[in-house]
Amino acid sequence: MFDTMTLTKVIGGLCGTFLVFLLGSWAGDLIYATGGGHGDHAQAYVIEVASADASEEVVEEVDFSLIMASASAADGEGVWRNCRSCHSLEPGVNSTGPSLYGVVGRPVGAAEGFNYSGSLVAVADVWDADHLNGFLENPKGYAPGTAMGYNGLRKIEDRANLIAYLDSLDD
Repeated sequence: MFDTMTLTKVIGGLCGTFLVFLLGSWAGDLIYATGGGHGDHAQAYVIEVASADASEEVVEEVDFSLIMASASAADGEGVWRNCRSCHSLEPGVNSTGPSLYGVVGRPVGAAEGFNYSGSLVAVADVWDADHLNGFLENPKGYAPGTAMGYNGLRKIEDRANLIAYLDSLDD
């Protein structure tokens, strides 16, 4: 099938290919591992970049109580759509998350029949507007280890509207 001449050519071709890859790898290491093959020479020019401190935008801290004072429960009902896949608004009816009926002013971890994660219970004593705001902004950052998988509401107005809506549901 193959004569010795053909077999020698095939083996020679494979060895030559491996040699090319070996030399290419060696040349690449030489060029990139030593800073472009120029040794320890000084850099020709430096591009000035503004420091991180100078480029930070000044973010005004907004008083949440002012935003909460103008919150709309009607707008909060629209924001509730993000929550209803895991929570219910019926008293005592838990789902993936606890029932949120009466959550504003309720002690943390007090939903009957729901097993809370320990990190959540350690956050606060009572779910007031400020604690709910912090938790709704970034649940995993506010209560590390929480089982809540939602990433949070970024807009402070949405959080205030949702809290106003949840507060309007109970007495």
